[in-house]
Amino acid sequence: MDTYLEELKEKIKDATPPEAMLTKVEAEGPDLVLYSKNISKLLNKGDIIKHLAENFKKRFVPRADDSMLEPPERAEKMIKEIVPSDAEIQTIEFNPDFNEVVITADKLGLVIGKGGKTIKKINIKTGWKPKLQRIPTGESTTLKAIRQMMINEGSERKKILTELGEKIYREPPEEIKWVKITSLGASREVGRSCFLLETPNSKIMLDCGIKLGVEGEEAYPLLSTINFSLDELDAVVVSHAHLDHGGFVPYLYNYGYEGPVYSTEPTRDLMTLLQKDYVKINKREGQKTPYSEKNIKKEILHSVTKGYGEVTDITPDMRLTLYNAGHILGSSISHIHIGEGEHNLIYTGDFKFGYTELLNPAHTRFPRAETLLTESTYGGQQDKQEDTRQSKKKLMDVVTKTVDKNGLVLIPVFGVGRAQVIMLILEENYRKGNFNAPVYLDGMTKEASAIHTAYPEFLKRNVKKRILHGDSPFDSKIFQRVDPRERDKIVDRGKAVILSPSGMMDGGPILSYFKQTCEDPKNTIISVGYQGQRTLGRKVERKPDKIALPDNNGQMKEYELNMNVEKIKGFSGHADINELLGYFKKLTPTPKKVLTIHGEENKCKNLAKSINYKFHTDTQVLHNLDSLRLI
Repeated sequence: MDTYLEELKEKIKDATPPEAMLTKVEAEGPDLVLYSKNISKLLNKGDIIKHLAENFKKRFVPRADDSMLEPPERAEKMIKEIVPSDAEIQTIEFNPDFNEVVITADKLGLVIGKGGKTIKKINIKTGWKPKLQRIPTGESTTLKAIRQMMINEGSERKKILTELGEKIYREPPEEIKWVKITSLGASREVGRSCFLLETPNSKIMLDCGIKLGVEGEEAYPLLSTINFSLDELDAVVVSHAHLDHGGFVPYLYNYGYEGPVYSTEPTRDLMTLLQKDYVKINKREGQKTPYSEKNIKKEILHSVTKGYGEVTDITPDMRLTLYNAGHILGSSISHIHIGEGEHNLIYTGDFKFGYTELLNPAHTRFPRAETLLTESTYGGQQDKQEDTRQSKKKLMDVVTKTVDKNGLVLIPVFGVGRAQVIMLILEENYRKGNFNAPVYLDGMTKEASAIHTAYPEFLKRNVKKRILHGDSPFDSKIFQRVDPRERDKIVDRGKAVILSPSGMMDGGPILSYFKQTCEDPKNTIISVGYQGQRTLGRKVERKPDKIALPDNNGQMKEYELNMNVEKIKGFSGHADINELLGYFKKLTPTPKKVLTIHGEENKCKNLAKSINYKFHTDTQVLHNLDSLRLI
């Protein structure tokens, strides 16, 4: 074991009051765990943990020593006596590898208690450290499987985190001689986001995604160009769950990577849902899949989830803090603090700096910032979103006009993000009596919405409040999950709205619906999000007379495009040009350098030019495979 870590442990023991009765200190991933025979001393005198955190600049987790744990049967009985029955506890499961008791309940506030009083009492009385999980209002097999895996694979996960802790807490360098960033995807293009950030001591990857709508090597990050083996990679940070940012991560585990994946908890869960769906669709369509569900499982076991604002050591010379990006549930802007302040990088991922129905706008205040790596999806001079109120009105006008003539409304959506925004708008109008037609949710949309209800703290206040009060908008009776065997009947009945992936129409159930409805002028298709180059969604937006697609037998067939085609811009989860510039203006502190990525070439160039002109800041438009020295 590294001498530095052993010395650190001894310093921590020396700095902890003897009455805490520490028995050992362990590095468990980025956390330093204190095992105590007097856990009440650490919990009731919170200033001990606070003092240690301030002194060592680390995150400390107090746990009771093994000898202080009540037998699980007795502990479960005690927990049920301590927690009010109104909390509606669903399950109580013990994870002895972490001395944790996992409590899944409907009303977590009652398990926590006023000022944390109840949860603290559970810990002191039973010895087991409570870990709380909220019951989603709908069924999610993905969420259930992940949660169960974390318990069933406790010993394996403990081993992974212990080994990770030893790697993180190596001897830190005295100085950082250089920092460089290399683009492995998403430069002058949208898709396959992947950036390598390096110092002489560390290598981390920011996102590792897939480019949708294309095939072959162009769909994947340019990993073959890196000059080291994947087992030398220290960490992967995933900004959010969409496949173009996290869809290629399991591939790394297929080819030698054994390190952690950092993200928020909802990103981990939604990313798993999307990756499994990607594998399933590829298999069904006879396409080659770059990884298997076995690799996805390995990714889950290596995941390290963090909340917004939590400072986390991820290498000996890098600290990560995630902040709200406002793009989809759990999406984050990554702040990387390198060395002792030698350099600070902000990576936006995809972000929204404006009003949405679902999330708060992107975070703007950071401790330090020298370089900004920003998306440019809507960085073009004319890329201005419509006013949200006008967009909502336009959406409902188009929807009601179509269903009134017994037509079908197709809305291609990303099952995560855009689908939930449109659901909120439809549910609001249904609740107010403005609209009454069935809304069919195909693909993963219903399950993704259930995952949203497990994490209401990430959502806007009004949505969060409704979920916590048992009135989730995602569970309205207007929404009906689609049985794939019933798709033809849904089309035959007409007079309905169908939300279906994929958002760019490059796969998924939307293709089946489109081929059955596109030739009938009473039907409508509404584009509510970004359509990548060379995707079917982009082609449909251009309203050609005919579109060639494979029929049910795989033979190419020309379909006449007679249905009404609408594009409504106001629902994007990306910042438009005004929001991009507004975000930079509001950003504190102002970065010295801006690198524009994740946009078509003209969008990246225009955003860089605009920031340079308006704010006199050094800007650069990266190409794929560009390596730029930051210090």
